[in-house]
Amino acid sequence: MPEDKQPAYTLTKKHMARLDILKTYKIYIGGQFPRTESGRYYELKGKDSKTVANVCLSSRKDFRNAVVAARSAVAGWSSKAAFNRGQILYRIAEMLEGRKEQFVAELLLQGSTAKAAEAEVMQSIERLVYYAGWCDKYQALFSSVNPVASSHFNFSVPEPMGIVSILAPEDHSLLGIVTAIAPAIAGGNTCIVLASESKPLCAVTFAEVLHSSDVSGGVVNILTGSKKELHTHFSSHMDVNAIVYYGENKEYIKTIREQASLNVKRPFIHSADLTSQGPYQILDTQEIKTTWHPVEQIGSGKAGY
Repeated sequence: MPEDKQPAYTLTKKHMARLDILKTYKIYIGGQFPRTESGRYYELKGKDSKTVANVCLSSRKDFRNAVVAARSAVAGWSSKAAFNRGQILYRIAEMLEGRKEQFVAELLLQGSTAKAAEAEVMQSIERLVYYAGWCDKYQALFSSVNPVASSHFNFSVPEPMGIVSILAPEDHSLLGIVTAIAPAIAGGNTCIVLASESKPLCAVTFAEVLHSSDVSGGVVNILTGSKKELHTHFSSHMDVNAIVYYGENKEYIKTIREQASLNVKRPFIHSADLTSQGPYQILDTQEIKTTWHPVEQIGSGKAGY
């Protein structure tokens, strides 16, 4: 058929229809956004049962990589001035404030109402500011000078444990992960967090907020995936110093407590009720260091400075 006789190709509505390019929500390890090493993912369904995103299904190897990143960040983060940590938490709140519409949209995708989504985002911002304020105050609250029956000064001060693994609440996409992370890092710890399996979107987007703030790589590491698969690894790893679980699954609680005892890591079990906040959440992942300092003896047996 001659070229000028070729039938014209006409776009129909069927041809013009396109598939949405769904975002693949990656994990966050060491200040980077790798895909899970397993190559696995799961489809997240919205309230209309349509797929809204592809989410990484993290593996034990991902968790081990996160522990390495968290350990490498402990010294730098814990040695920062408390006031500086407070500035950084406040900066996270600022960055979250600038992206609140995006978080509201993600909460709506995951089944929240408009009113509840707006309230959750605002409460998350306020909680970050709250813990930012405690960064340079909790030490004064929990430190002490202890009376001793010898010529010594005896001081007790809180110090960060090191690495905290966290199983975030299942029913709160953003507020849950903020509530879990803020007190841990306010106290100078680094952490690895397993986000909500059913509502993971805000957790990964929150990692983008962290990445664009002043938080050093490795201080916060966020994984997505199955609690059933990963809770044993979070509680048994020998280089993790504490584990925090938000939930009421009795099987998980039993396993966490048993596995934590293998290297005497501290297990903390919290309910899914996220209304409570305070310096005692920071104290959970602190150890109390006691220092003895001799008092110089001057003259005839009298204590002096």
